[in-house]
Amino acid sequence: MDGRPLARPEDKSLRIALLGYRSQPYGGGQGVYLRYLSKALVDAGHTVDVLSGPPYPHLDPRVRLIKLPSLDLFENGLLSLRPRHLGSLTNIIEWTSKLTGGFAEPYTFGRRAVKYLRRHGGDYDLIHDNQSLSYGMLEIQDMGLPLVTTLHHPITSDLRIALNAARNPWEKLLIRRWHSFLRMQTRVVRQLRNIVTVSDCSRQDIARDFGLQPAGISLVHNGIDTEVFRPLPGVDRNPMRLMATCSADAPLKGLRYLLKAYTSLQQTFPELELLVVGKPRPGGKTEKLIRRLGLTGQIQFVSGISTEQMVRYYAEASIAVVPSVYEGFGLPAGEAMACGVPVVSTDGGALPEVVGDAGVLVPVKDAESLAREIAVLLRDPQRRAELSRRGRQRIDELFCWHVCAGQMADYYRQVIADANG
Repeated sequence: MDGRPLARPEDKSLRIALLGYRSQPYGGGQGVYLRYLSKALVDAGHTVDVLSGPPYPHLDPRVRLIKLPSLDLFENGLLSLRPRHLGSLTNIIEWTSKLTGGFAEPYTFGRRAVKYLRRHGGDYDLIHDNQSLSYGMLEIQDMGLPLVTTLHHPITSDLRIALNAARNPWEKLLIRRWHSFLRMQTRVVRQLRNIVTVSDCSRQDIARDFGLQPAGISLVHNGIDTEVFRPLPGVDRNPMRLMATCSADAPLKGLRYLLKAYTSLQQTFPELELLVVGKPRPGGKTEKLIRRLGLTGQIQFVSGISTEQMVRYYAEASIAVVPSVYEGFGLPAGEAMACGVPVVSTDGGALPEVVGDAGVLVPVKDAESLAREIAVLLRDPQRRAELSRRGRQRIDELFCWHVCAGQMADYYRQVIADANG
């Protein structure tokens, strides 16, 4: 022996492939998850490749991006199909699904991932799928590659909320058609061996909607990059600015309730501003509601901004509002708290797990309660300062990415050990 301590199994660096069918971070929480989990894993000494369809993720330079191009019809449109695309059955499936109102990207991404991993699967100790839940994942599992799947929350929840918000039977039909990929996901989830989710609320919802036992679903919380999302002491807060980060036209995100609360608050606080990180669809429900409430031109919408600009907006805001009807984890709340912004949030989904006693919680779909609690905080700067301090402390202690990535790596090792046993 040479006198050096023997390496322990938990010290061994891992070679990980993270899979995401669309991973651009401004398109939703899944892209944020992929970006920061990969960064935290390489910080811990692991090697990470990200296999992604477009729109592609923004990654740490130490993470290798392997592009699995799709037709990206949501960006390019149906008329983007070219003769060269017809040589691929996967492309044809994707195009015809979009033509008929469907969403085939999870399925077609799975086909492309299988094709890549049949050639390169031996380069990795473990494959980690970020909620594509496609038939391809079962093929990868059958190939003998250790596979982990993150299921952030069951999309069945999105479907129920969207159907409840539909205005007529035709709209309901279109919503059901777009969500038809859920039939595939339901079949796949029940056959996956290693499912991990990001909150206990999601664990219970997944078990209920997919007929699983909660004990069979592992839990590793999402993390927040506390080095990036942090207070900026040199930036002055605007005591009359509210901020929200939410997809403007997604019923799940509850922006309509914040808009109604804002209308009410203006009667008492006429100088109150509202900044929304999100972009309403021209002619969509949000735009129509804004006109109906008489708020045209009074709300600042920003989109496509850098993370640095997002952090600055948080630093300038007096209160961050999270009006979501449901969140599988609640990144907007966690990021605001990490930036030291007092948070008023609904109790939708997992938000109470993230916010805890370091913010203010109100019932979902309750614009009056939202307005009332925002008004209380606007009048109480000492309470805002206390919530600012407690929010940052809570994220540091419980939801820092380095803590979460360490827990995920421990889970990976257990999955690999089980596969080799």
